[in-house]
Amino acid sequence: MRMPTTPNHLDQTLLALADPTRRAILQRLSAGETRVTELAQPFAMSLNAVSKHIRVLERAKLVHRRREGREHLLSFTPKPMDDVARWMDAQRANWSARLQALDDLLQEEDRAAASAPADKKGRTR
Repeated sequence: MRMPTTPNHLDQTLLALADPTRRAILQRLSAGETRVTELAQPFAMSLNAVSKHIRVLERAKLVHRRREGREHLLSFTPKPMDDVARWMDAQRANWSARLQALDDLLQEEDRAAASAPADKKGRTR
């Protein structure tokens, strides 16, 4: 059976959001543009390790980098998260409709069973 696929940009965004360090980086960037060195300070890891997390966020297009002289400034880009939210809303609507259809079918079966005549032993036919 072939599994349905999600667009690559959704996969990249969800992968980026799966890590608590990357979510913390995005939380800090939501306050505004920040230098890479300032962004890395509160994390108990090397600047190189933080930079690897930033690269994952950049691949997902959640973070935009601009250079000002020797400084690298990062800012948060919310559009990929909006795309994921729209995809999740569509999935939720799809599954809600399917589950409602199943519930309707089961309730109809219950009503049919309750109205069916019973045999001599009290079982419905």
